[in-house]
Amino acid sequence: MDVLILKRGLFAMCAHKQFLFHGFFDLPNFDELISNEDAPRASTWQVRWLLLAVLLATGAFAVAGFGNLDRSNVPIRQLVESVSNLSLDSQINSLSKDKIRLYRTDTSRATDTAESLLARLGMSDKAAADFMRSNPLVRESLMGKNARLLNAEVDDDNLLLKLTARWATESNDTFQRLVIERSEQGLSAYRETGELKPSVRLSGGLIQTSLFAATDEARIPDSIALQLADIFSGDIDFHRALRKGDHFSVSYESLEADGEVLKPGKVLSAEFVNKGKSHQAMWFQDSPQKPGGYYNLQGQSLRRTYLASPLAFSRVSSGFSMRLHPIFKTWRAHLGVDYAAAQGTPVRSVGSGVVQSAGNMGGYGNAVVVKHNNGHTTLYAHLSKMLVKPGQSVAQGQAVGRVGATGWATGPHLHFEFRVNGVHKDPAILARQSESVPVPVHARDEFNRQASQAARQLASASVAFADNTP
Repeated sequence: MDVLILKRGLFAMCAHKQFLFHGFFDLPNFDELISNEDAPRASTWQVRWLLLAVLLATGAFAVAGFGNLDRSNVPIRQLVESVSNLSLDSQINSLSKDKIRLYRTDTSRATDTAESLLARLGMSDKAAADFMRSNPLVRESLMGKNARLLNAEVDDDNLLLKLTARWATESNDTFQRLVIERSEQGLSAYRETGELKPSVRLSGGLIQTSLFAATDEARIPDSIALQLADIFSGDIDFHRALRKGDHFSVSYESLEADGEVLKPGKVLSAEFVNKGKSHQAMWFQDSPQKPGGYYNLQGQSLRRTYLASPLAFSRVSSGFSMRLHPIFKTWRAHLGVDYAAAQGTPVRSVGSGVVQSAGNMGGYGNAVVVKHNNGHTTLYAHLSKMLVKPGQSVAQGQAVGRVGATGWATGPHLHFEFRVNGVHKDPAILARQSESVPVPVHARDEFNRQASQAARQLASASVAFADNTP
């Protein structure tokens, strides 16, 4: 019967371990049991289970047997190996084969000599200094130049291995790279043109005292601050209308040379909140063959017929109102706007037109009058120098003179007037009311795509500004 076969298997598993390997197979009737055709047969699955149980039991007994080994008779041997230290000279010679390269960065100064520049980079290398003084390319490209990025590779003897200088050009696409390097043949120098790589930066600021103070606090370059003032000059009078608590967000290009920031590029998008009102702008260029410009996100150009101010940036000392005349000490209407600015500050025409007059005009001192369309004229007075002549055409933003103190002036400033058919008007109001040009119809789809991207950038910049505002 099947039960008999299982009992025989269990008997084998429960036997003493030595008997398991020897005695079980020496049972008097073992051969008879397995050869007897009349003996009851177990089913296939029963035989498989029996064999598995036997194997497991055998493994367990075998491990138990190894655990009882007597280790007292195992011999123990001690091995001794002598080690000799390398001599000090050998170690020094080995280390001398590994040359150390040190990397240092700085910027050039207009007052640099070859020795002072190398010393600032941690080098004492007479041969390199002599080479820099004598090489025409190095003298032309580096010596006496200011704010050029320097990267130096120096060996452990403080000798020059390689010096790279990078600087920007007028183009926003390329930069210049000067390389001085040492080889087995000696020192050599060459100059090449590299490609500027633009990246996008987001930032923002809070007005506490002035625009420049806010951009300095946010570590925004001055050129970006000037662009912001120029972009929104048709909507915001930065001389009279800024208030504490105004804030702005901006995304702009950062132009990189070999992975290092070389200079800022143009503003890509910006938002300025002035007196609670939001003003937005984005750069858009219809095609590479046409000049680009700034538009609000609805597609209206921000370049109006007239700028809000004839100065790029300054503070207003006297507005369009009644005032006590500083010389005659009487109250009279002030029919223009006075801008306090340093002597020599450029004065720009607020709109395109033709110079009607340029010369001394009594109390106005040196003054320029520009005639625009529709009977509009603008006057720029107390100039130290006039840069245009009568009959000359001028473009919007073109310099027509420099701030001075000629005529009835108590100090350097610009007196600015705007007249319509001979009647004085407030320049800020006329600037806001001047016309703007919309995006061309054929470019509307592309503009809308870029406007959506600009809106996302401004939203990200606004969040970053809010997170960093105390």
